[in-house]
Amino acid sequence: MIRERAYPVEPWHVRETRLDVDVLAQSESVFALSNGHIGLRGNLDEGEPHGLPGTYLNSFYELRPLPYAEAGYSYPEEGQTIVNVTNGKLVRLLVDDEPFDVRYGELRSHERVLDLRSGTLERSVEWVSPAGRAVRVHSTRLVSFTQRAVAAICYDVEPLDGPARLVIQSGLVANEELPVTKSDPRVAAVLSEPLQAEHHLANGDGGLLVHRTKASGLRMAAAMSHKVDGLADTVVDTDSFPYWARTTIACVLEPGQRLRVVKLLAYGWSSQRSLPALRDQVGAALAAARFAGWDGLLRAQREYLDTFWDAADVRVDGDPEVQQAVRFGMFHVLQAGARNEMRPVPAKGLTGPGYDGHVFWDTEMFALPVLTYTQPHAAVQVLRWRHATLDVARDRARTLGLSGAAFPWRTIRGQECSGYWPAGTAAFHIGADIADATLRYLQATGDEAFEQEVGVELLVETARLMRSLGHHDRHGQFHIDGVTGPDEYSAVLNDNVYTNLMAQRNLVGAADAVARHPDVGRELGVDEEEAASWRDAARTMTIPYDEELGVHQQAEGFTRFQEWDFTAMKPEDYPLLLTHPYFDLYRRQVCKQADLALAMHWRGDAFTDEEKARNFHYYEARTVRDSSLSACTQAVLAAEVGQLELAHDYLGEAALIDLHDSHANTSDGVHLAALAGAWIALVAGLGGMRDHDGVLAFAPRLPSRIARLDFSLLWRGLRLRVSVRPDEVTYFLREGDHEDGSRLDLVHHGEPLTVAIGTPVTVPIPEAAPPGAEPQQPPGRAPLRRSYFVPDADQLAGRQ
Repeated sequence: MIRERAYPVEPWHVRETRLDVDVLAQSESVFALSNGHIGLRGNLDEGEPHGLPGTYLNSFYELRPLPYAEAGYSYPEEGQTIVNVTNGKLVRLLVDDEPFDVRYGELRSHERVLDLRSGTLERSVEWVSPAGRAVRVHSTRLVSFTQRAVAAICYDVEPLDGPARLVIQSGLVANEELPVTKSDPRVAAVLSEPLQAEHHLANGDGGLLVHRTKASGLRMAAAMSHKVDGLADTVVDTDSFPYWARTTIACVLEPGQRLRVVKLLAYGWSSQRSLPALRDQVGAALAAARFAGWDGLLRAQREYLDTFWDAADVRVDGDPEVQQAVRFGMFHVLQAGARNEMRPVPAKGLTGPGYDGHVFWDTEMFALPVLTYTQPHAAVQVLRWRHATLDVARDRARTLGLSGAAFPWRTIRGQECSGYWPAGTAAFHIGADIADATLRYLQATGDEAFEQEVGVELLVETARLMRSLGHHDRHGQFHIDGVTGPDEYSAVLNDNVYTNLMAQRNLVGAADAVARHPDVGRELGVDEEEAASWRDAARTMTIPYDEELGVHQQAEGFTRFQEWDFTAMKPEDYPLLLTHPYFDLYRRQVCKQADLALAMHWRGDAFTDEEKARNFHYYEARTVRDSSLSACTQAVLAAEVGQLELAHDYLGEAALIDLHDSHANTSDGVHLAALAGAWIALVAGLGGMRDHDGVLAFAPRLPSRIARLDFSLLWRGLRLRVSVRPDEVTYFLREGDHEDGSRLDLVHHGEPLTVAIGTPVTVPIPEAAPPGAEPQQPPGRAPLRRSYFVPDADQLAGRQ
């Protein structure tokens, strides 16, 4: 686990000031670079030592068996696992025949810096070889946002205390040996060497490798090219073989002289293109990168991020750790979605192999809200990817005896990959989540072309599933039985409130969409009777409520279950799923993560303020946060019910999950949904932002230790800047796609407000009602309090 404050607190950088090989795997995730198509873990240039090597292409996977002790009808038979593809990060250095390896010789200094404004990972090293020769190495790595297929490395080396014979070996390596992570030998065998060689090529300054997966039949190509800036007698040569290619650069330098090697990389993959087509594709990408040059790539990267931060930055005054962490989180969310282009946003992005590289429902409910309001062009690509998998989802629904489309709990290509049916098959809320993300995108953008081409069909097919899942009882009430909601400690129950309320929105949204676009509805076979059945199911949807306790039941009968004995739990008992049988968890009042609270956030229009406060208190005492998805939602609800200090505590927990490695598994990749959740906790929590029924509303309030919160979002082509102080808030339409004079109608603390472009409006924050007693969490499960931050000398000096 990374020690707290392992990285100095800086507003725009994540800096590692010394190398700790014991936490390399964690830092490799933190320092990972991606653009949504290519992902490079933050491995050292020389490749060793490493925690977990990793180079990924979005949706490039291998098939693997899903073993069962006992088979059952409709169980998925194959899984999909992201492949560690050809590693192009390798740049090995030899100094007078001694390999540069931080485990040998003397490491005088070692620093790595993730620059959130330039989009680069920089590394600075001074090393003395076992033979006593000192060198300085500086490398800069980027994965281009503007050239989707391109990554690049600038590698500088210079001797410090005498002449040195330097040899750089820059490589492409396929089928790297990885630590064994799969206990089933059948799975391990499939994934150990997934790439089969098809073609290799070497030229003077670079090389090319083409490979294909054994089972999934996907083809990929990786190519490299080098520009060498050194003495005239520098030697450059390249060799290639089926599974590796290597460019060797050799020279002798005196102190004061420098060898610079710029390595350009290009990646591409396809399930359909021929070998020559893919070979030429990466060749063209390399040509474009050479045309831009290192300085051009670096400049374009900075300009891209300047535009992003200008539009999306969040300013938090009073908590420097959270300020750094929320920018770090937004950077990783951007990296996961910027250039995904009809591909998903996996739970770990492209930062590690966690969850086999799968995408889950949290993409729609955590990552996409951030992208919808800051980078809508990236959000729509994920929804278009979901639409592209509709045929697979329809097939799955037919297998289950249902109508419409049953989207998978976890997947890469669209097929269900969960071998555990209570969480996989029964978690039908994923369809309503996709519908909710579709409706949110449409409300925020007004993208009519998307609605007609994609949106209506997504809404219709998910509504058909929800309608076929449920039934009307003899009293006319609509029920959805035998489903699993977001809380994974409660499974296969009736009338989960979150599922039912999200299904209700799905059903009404689909009926409204068909009414707006009757021609599209007819093409999809929707008639008036079907649309009316959706509205009827939504109108009569059952929402369980315990009249005696005055709280909603997470699912029917939940408040009747036996209480969990939290007082008997020790710290090492958590997470409970590793120390207790699911049988016990499923029949008691214990929540892995926010479930009803999530319903109160996204369907807050279905609850009164009093109900929210009572529900929040009740479920706080039963939620253990064994999931990284929980803290941000609890922050949002804590803020809404007036528990602002608790909201700040939960905000810190969500934001710092990877910088502190608080779940001790950042080594597998960052927790993308939690990082996105930090933005949600600030904007929807402390900023009080809601968009129920297309009405943009804010109810901002700040905890005592935050003096200012600024954030921006896009709404219907207008960019709104919100600046919150303890007693007032300023709304400012800074720019937009509409003509000057455009206005935005919104709601501030329940009162209508109109803001015109170029004219800021400042209004007071009304006095809050007393929040009441602070809710209690299970013993030992309260979030860490956000302590007052004491800056170190560098921060006092304003280090940037």
